[in-house]
Amino acid sequence: MMLVKVLQSTCKTVDSAVVSLMKADLTAARVEALGVPVYSLGMNQGSLPGPGVVSALLRTSRDFKPTVIQGWMYHGNLAAWLAARQQAPRPRLIWNIRQTLYGLHLEGCLTRWIIRLGARLSAHPERIIYNSVVSSQQHEAAGYAGSGRMVIPNGFDLTAFLPDPAARFAVREEFGLAADTLLIGHVARHHPMKGHPSLLKAASLVVDRYPDARFLLIGLNVGKDNPGLMAQIDALQLGNNVVLAGERKDMPRLVAAMDLAVSASAWGEGFPNVVGEAMAAGVPCVVTDVGDSASIVGDCGLVVPPGNAAALAAAICQLLASEPERRQQIGRDARARVREKFSIERVGRMYLDLYQGGAAA
Repeated sequence: MMLVKVLQSTCKTVDSAVVSLMKADLTAARVEALGVPVYSLGMNQGSLPGPGVVSALLRTSRDFKPTVIQGWMYHGNLAAWLAARQQAPRPRLIWNIRQTLYGLHLEGCLTRWIIRLGARLSAHPERIIYNSVVSSQQHEAAGYAGSGRMVIPNGFDLTAFLPDPAARFAVREEFGLAADTLLIGHVARHHPMKGHPSLLKAASLVVDRYPDARFLLIGLNVGKDNPGLMAQIDALQLGNNVVLAGERKDMPRLVAAMDLAVSASAWGEGFPNVVGEAMAAGVPCVVTDVGDSASIVGDCGLVVPPGNAAALAAAICQLLASEPERRQQIGRDARARVREKFSIERVGRMYLDLYQGGAAA
């Protein structure tokens, strides 16, 4: 989604195209809606590229003749390196790393291999963009070159994510909730790094104190068709307190309806978009201390250790116990912080300057 935002900010000035290693999805549709072509190579999750994929990658790059090739995440960085080497004259090569690296053992076998290979090739790009300071430090400790380091935070559209009292009532009505229901939101695909087990354990502690509170879970594979997730909800007897919304397209509306937003990630986050989006919507946040989450929220939310359900529940209860006016003030401060430090206009200018050569090494 951050790539979509970058394209929104730069597509009127920069002639861009996107090569997706995998099949087209909702994100590809969002990119194409901007007038930016998407070429999907059709790889499957966790698979190695075959000769046909490599040939299509190189052919697409030669046809487009880019002056800048930017990789996006580990697999995309290697693809960008390969595409850049096959062109003459060579385009500028930029890598973009979007996650932290708390340990290779937390990654899949193929990803571990790609991370190690990326470290060996990391002197080739003129810039390696990280979206968090913690991520840059961790990757350089793992062998990535530091000479081209550049930290560009995620950016947020304050005209899309904003306080919306009407959404608050409409979303509660959609899910059959009372107008005064305390709604705690968690936006993340179902993946071990996102911390759903810890979140649900925390939720069970919160509802002991606030039995009418509801947890709204949004994201890919976050639905009743996920047997593992449902088993945990049933085991904790949270069936009446958890709303599973699955993957949604109306995120600004849903986020604006929340009383609190939670990021329960256990590892891997660099700069979680969901935290910035909630802050932009004036929603106080409780986050785990993963990546740059703590420095993002500053004093506009609460920070707890990852994997500590009791601490997560205590922080949620602390904010729920605050007077509504106090939570609203925290939300206003959070939105002001995003406007000052993380607006998409500011971040878009940083990318545009980089593409145009103003930030070249």
